[in-house]
Amino acid sequence: MKLTRRKFIKNSLRSVFGIIGLTGASYYYARYVEPRMIAIRNFTLESVKIPTSLHDVKVLQFSDTHVGYHYDLKQFKKLINEINNQKPDLILFTGDLVDAPHLYDFPDELPILLSQLSSPLGKFWIYGNHDHGGNGTEKIKEVMKAGGFKLLQNSHTRIGDNKGSFILAGLDDVMLGRPNIDEALHLVDPDIFTLLMVHEPDVADEIQHYPVDIQLSGHSHGGQVQLPIYGYMITPPYAEKYVEGSYQLGDRLQLFVSRGVGTTRMPYRFLCRPEISVYTLKSK
Repeated sequence: MKLTRRKFIKNSLRSVFGIIGLTGASYYYARYVEPRMIAIRNFTLESVKIPTSLHDVKVLQFSDTHVGYHYDLKQFKKLINEINNQKPDLILFTGDLVDAPHLYDFPDELPILLSQLSSPLGKFWIYGNHDHGGNGTEKIKEVMKAGGFKLLQNSHTRIGDNKGSFILAGLDDVMLGRPNIDEALHLVDPDIFTLLMVHEPDVADEIQHYPVDIQLSGHSHGGQVQLPIYGYMITPPYAEKYVEGSYQLGDRLQLFVSRGVGTTRMPYRFLCRPEISVYTLKSK
């Protein structure tokens, strides 16, 4: 009974604050202005395990575009240009390309725009829950492949050359896929710097027990709507504990959660700008 009552009060507060916070000028700002105010967040990843040959390598992450739901190809094209302007060495997409694959017509321009992204060390992606939803699994895979992206689905690869490299791994979506951490990290040397892409951030509580140094996630949208003092209005399952920014778990794992680019369910952002993240590797 106590848990039920708490949940009722929490949901009621969300409704009240939503009505207060999204009326008049605030509504217009949250609906039409802030969702287009893309931010660039910069982080430094420093480790003795990063080889000197990869010092200052720039890894760019973008996530949760949700194309088709209040996010059109005109906006997507601007995003592509912004990403290329950062001159990344490696580009990573952490899931949810299209909001509703079963309702989207997948124009030919979408993979063409993806193919315009340029990074010398490659372009990689993982599935999000919306990618698997609506029978989108194979169609999204086809589009991303046509755009020059390589899928890491419970698998890993080496980034770099014979002078030095690190492990880049990807986990299948936790909600609608078939995630297998052991398979994704099979035979990975724990002494090699390892970066893992996982769409849902809260899985980090389990990932911290594996030889992973960095986890990159999205899914949360940063709550999309945040209010002073109250904080995040709503976060999806598996993004209720870790919502945005960076977190240190244990002695090894560092988690980074992106607010993502697009919106879903509610077409609003308030005090929660969309973002892309740039991580600069530093050999310690």
